Amino acid sequence: MKKRYDYVIVGGGSAGSALANRLSADASASVLVLEAGRADFIIDPLVHMPAALMFPSGNPLYDWAYETDPEPFMGGRRVKHTRGKLLGGSSSINGMIFQHGNPGDYDRWAAAPGMQEWDFAHCLPYFKRMETRLGGANAWRGGSGPLHLERGPATSPLFQAFFEATVQAGYPRTDDVNGYRQEGFAPFDQNINHGSRWSAARAYLRPVRGRRNLDVTTLAYVTGLTWRGTRVTGVDFHRMNRTHHVDAGEVILCGGAFNSPRLLELSGVGDPQVLRAAGVTPRIELPGVGENLQDHLEVYLQHECLQPVSIAPWLKMWKAPWIGAQWLFLDSGVGASNHFEGGGFIRTNDEVPYPNLQFHFLPIAVRYDGSAPASEHGYQVHIGPMNSDVRGHIHITDPDPAVRPSILFNYLSTERDRREWVEVIRAARHILAQPAFAPFDAGEISPGPQVESDEEILSWVARDAETALHPSCSTRMGTDDMSVVDPASMRVHGAEGLRVVDASVFPTITNANIYAPVMMVAEKAADLIIGNTPLAPERPPVYRADGSMPIYPPGDPRNKAWDAVPRVPSAAQAEAEHPVPPRRVGSHR
Repeated sequence: MKKRYDYVIVGGGSAGSALANRLSADASASVLVLEAGRADFIIDPLVHMPAALMFPSGNPLYDWAYETDPEPFMGGRRVKHTRGKLLGGSSSINGMIFQHGNPGDYDRWAAAPGMQEWDFAHCLPYFKRMETRLGGANAWRGGSGPLHLERGPATSPLFQAFFEATVQAGYPRTDDVNGYRQEGFAPFDQNINHGSRWSAARAYLRPVRGRRNLDVTTLAYVTGLTWRGTRVTGVDFHRMNRTHHVDAGEVILCGGAFNSPRLLELSGVGDPQVLRAAGVTPRIELPGVGENLQDHLEVYLQHECLQPVSIAPWLKMWKAPWIGAQWLFLDSGVGASNHFEGGGFIRTNDEVPYPNLQFHFLPIAVRYDGSAPASEHGYQVHIGPMNSDVRGHIHITDPDPAVRPSILFNYLSTERDRREWVEVIRAARHILAQPAFAPFDAGEISPGPQVESDEEILSWVARDAETALHPSCSTRMGTDDMSVVDPASMRVHGAEGLRVVDASVFPTITNANIYAPVMMVAEKAADLIIGNTPLAPERPPVYRADGSMPIYPPGDPRNKAWDAVPRVPSAAQAEAEHPVPPRRVGSHR
């Protein structure tokens, strides 16, 4: 390790891996990546076997294992947040679901002052640059990027019943939720390549580790930034029980929605009142640091299955050697899939211009961490509102970097969020009650038919919901007083030599899993940091349920870029137009 680098990247996770690759492509620029966790060892099956995704959760070798403060609208319980603590970050332990989000997400970003070049047309070229889609490139997808994607087969009897049920319920199929139309149901793209997890570290970092101008240091816990006036000059970090310092021309924070605002506040950047209460002397006043925190909350709607067609038997420990051998030597078998192979997006009401509910279907009834299978055979959908108006915060409470921050999302705290939760549950039940599931359905086991009224549904959600692990938006881009990062440069307002590039810069959360948007932001940020000419915007037609609802101000020509096409029914319309035939309530073991 040298004493000084042109770029010091704090965090070797998803965004940090992409930036390390792109910035070090210039042989004259020296780049250092400091990762608090360990390496993503190629021999570690808990990282690289897709089906092993449940095991790193809660393990301190892989997981920061954060948890929230008592959530006031969820009975005061704390919600655990798994975050990757190794090279590749959360992309090395996540569910490997790859989704762009809806074009409307980015047009909503761009509607804010100063954010015009973060609309979908300007973001799409960066999505395409980063991906290699099985089947090749088209107007919406890339074909030669570092992120290799496989499409989930979703061919099991339960997946086929699910897709048939969605059509019976009045919803469309789509050929690609990352293509022309997100709204509808289809197999999902997965960050899997030849049966192995294809994390950001494998895609971006591992291929360039041999570059002489790139150093990667693991087990390096950054404790603070060093300053000269308002310019950041370097970082301090702990490694092997020693304190180290490295000088930097630029410091780029890539710690995610928790660690980036945390380090800013430890270094005196934030709301002066919050900083003083934590015992930190304010240096740069930015009241938005740690505010605007957002996430996706989800529940599992589970059914017992009449037929032995789920993947539950493969969870038996005596089958582990066979699963491992099949995966290791043949790149196939149960171990080679994340099993979230398909799902879809719908609108739960006519007030939303694009989907606000995502379904992940899973051919087993089991919790995300693998605990307590609900029955020998079952199936479930993971569901929750995608565009909640709930807002939280993450703030330090002590100047000691070892003290965990205060994290509060305020789940279920708004009237709109609670209303959408009731719509979400009713929409999912409508689909799972369709005739296609009749040969399989032995009855709902969670929450169970006794949970029916609005109040009962919300009480169950408060007791049972978990995070979908998509924390974001806590150092958001923008030009107003509560923004933290300049959207044209990724620089922290009021500071020199300091940038943030990760999920924390999102203005609002996207309506899908956030890994692909994080990588898009990193790709686009790399060009902004280097000073490259940005990729030219692209405007292929995209589906909008209501062509009359403009994203931009009336008269703005960008509104004309979108095709107006026939509407897809909302959940309420579908349920009214496609009632469920009477059927028996199944057994409950």
